[in-house]
Amino acid sequence: MSMKFPYKDIERKIGYTFRDKSILEQAFRHSTYANAHDGEDNERMEYLGDSVLQLIVTEWQYTRKTDGEGEMTKSRQKIVCEDALFRAVEALDIAQYLLIEGSRANVGKKTVSSLFETVAAAIYLDGGYAPAKKFVLGNAILDGGKATKNYKGVLQELVQKYGVARPVYRMEKTGKDNAPAFRSEVTAFDKTAEGRGKTKREAEQEAAQKLLEKLRDYTR
Repeated sequence: MSMKFPYKDIERKIGYTFRDKSILEQAFRHSTYANAHDGEDNERMEYLGDSVLQLIVTEWQYTRKTDGEGEMTKSRQKIVCEDALFRAVEALDIAQYLLIEGSRANVGKKTVSSLFETVAAAIYLDGGYAPAKKFVLGNAILDGGKATKNYKGVLQELVQKYGVARPVYRMEKTGKDNAPAFRSEVTAFDKTAEGRGKTKREAEQEAAQKLLEKLRDYTR
């Protein structure tokens, strides 16, 4: 287990604190890094995470009782596809922590998207089904794969362009576990905005969108 690995930063972003930190680190360990440093990569974890993700999404669909089997299958495919998982990882802003040997320019979309599965598997291994379910339903793209704009990504690009501090997000959860509500507050460029939603992602995206509206002088 590496003492330099940013465990706390990742745990804050994914909303889960690990008892066994080595499981979290393995979730981010690409095969190139594992081969170079004589460790186990995250490919087996990705395999497990795929099944964990499929079960959680399927259960979520089933409890909604809105579609038949055929429509559920199509909808699930959109939620767990590479593009949707890539967008979810980008919204979480965790791809930067991927442990890879060599140029990061070679990191493809598939590698980034698989992080969602490896993190889901890691949480499942460390804490069981309930926290894994909370992570997936709080961060997966559950809107049927609609091409919504990634405002968190746009805000991140903006701070990088101007060389200012990274956006800081603060999250507050209210309501019952089966009907949660989230309030997110984001600060960047010495300005703050608030967003609300039924999921953590919705709240953070709305907060980022509202902050971008306040930063129009920078986005012109």
